[in-house]
Amino acid sequence: MAEEWVVLVDEEDRELGVAAKSAVHHAATPLHRAFSLFLFDRDGRTLLQRRALSKRTWPGVWSNACCGHPGPGETRRDAVMRRVRQELGVTPRDLAEILPDYRYRAERDGVVENEICPVWVGRLGVDAPTPDPAEVEEVRWVAWQTFLEKLPGDYSPWSVEEARRLAASSAFVRWLRG
Repeated sequence: MAEEWVVLVDEEDRELGVAAKSAVHHAATPLHRAFSLFLFDRDGRTLLQRRALSKRTWPGVWSNACCGHPGPGETRRDAVMRRVRQELGVTPRDLAEILPDYRYRAERDGVVENEICPVWVGRLGVDAPTPDPAEVEEVRWVAWQTFLEKLPGDYSPWSVEEARRLAASSAFVRWLRG
């Protein structure tokens, strides 16, 4: 598989350069671009995934549907579509970037996530996810309100904070009612 690259940025999201994804997630992870995606079905349930046990960052931890990094010269929307197809084998519709300025830093087992990470939402029709086992251990659909009530639970720190911010966002509430 070809090396995946991430875009390094400053605090104002100005591009500083690129680095191999395999080289950036460590104890002193540089700030870089990412994205996070929550997927919903027609009943308003959200798709959660348990990250593959082989992943370097947060292995085996439950999280939102998909996360990833835009490559050099790639739009965030294109990156979201590419990654969700790779990771879950689905094509979402009604994509919307709801939290464009979300940024977080989290640490676990000596690995730091340090990302400017806009949060996206999308819908799935009849597509059943076909997860890539190198990325996803398992998936499950959960009612959005049930998910919110169980937070923080055993979920990735970014998915917890993102879900709470989404729930408080009038743009998201309008999109969800949609």
